[in-house]
Amino acid sequence: MKISVITPVYNAEKYIAQAVESALQFEEVFEIILIEDASPDKALEVCKNLAQKYERVKLFQHPDKGNHGAGASRNLGLEKATGDFIAFLDADDYFLPNRFEAEKDLFKNENVDGVYGALGVHYYTEKAKEQYFSTYGDKLTTVYKRHEPEEVFPGQLNMRGSFGLFSIDTLTLRKSALDKVQPWMKTHLRLHQDTEFLFRLSFYLKLYPGILDEAVAVRGVHESNRISQLDSKKIKAAASRVLLWKEVNDWAQNEPEISNDIKLHIARMHRSFEIANAGFLKKWGMILKYVVVDFRSIRSGLYNINFRNDLF
Repeated sequence: MKISVITPVYNAEKYIAQAVESALQFEEVFEIILIEDASPDKALEVCKNLAQKYERVKLFQHPDKGNHGAGASRNLGLEKATGDFIAFLDADDYFLPNRFEAEKDLFKNENVDGVYGALGVHYYTEKAKEQYFSTYGDKLTTVYKRHEPEEVFPGQLNMRGSFGLFSIDTLTLRKSALDKVQPWMKTHLRLHQDTEFLFRLSFYLKLYPGILDEAVAVRGVHESNRISQLDSKKIKAAASRVLLWKEVNDWAQNEPEISNDIKLHIARMHRSFEIANAGFLKKWGMILKYVVVDFRSIRSGLYNINFRNDLF
């Protein structure tokens, strides 16, 4: 295997060396592509030192040297990647020694487009743990049982009961399979680009479970985690999910291969987050309306813990 690891770097001077060195432990990692995204700290300087120190580390910036977000940075990394397989690693996260154990066997099957695994969590400080433990806890982020590839897409949409989650940090893809998924990450989404990308990946590609009962990578949580900060602010979090589900709904309604029942479910999920994000009077007016005319719109939302938290 020749794996290209893609890492967007923003405001991560304290953590990027650990991320890079966690990937360098694997012979299968052919290159580590750092996309420095106009960080306000000294991350660029640290990345330059890493690229000078390690031959497998390659450093890039956007052509205008500007800040374009994680989605655009991962897309640039995909353009620059020359390996046969793609893995992603956020700059404040890190791989564990078993990261590619399942992939070595599974990718011998040419029908396998991607492999996903379980993600652990590490709090860099006690303050970070105090702030974000209610969001991440200390449990694995994982898919709860082994599913066939055709079950992954509806599972992620909460159509298969308690399916679970997998992170982009634990996903390995056959690079040639990405030709089926265009565009890659939606750069106009400043948040949740990876979630939207995973939805489309799981529809177009055959994704298989790797190691699900123990972590293969670790999410590093600190006080300046951008997504953690948003998750702790319920109103902004709900608004960002409305944009996510609108994007998913727009794509699904225009994809002829998606069944009508899944399209309807996605439309209802989008509606449920619109309800969650609405003001008090509008929220409960919409709830009363749809309890009568389309109760499943409300039920679809209640399956999702984020909707329940935003609603109540």
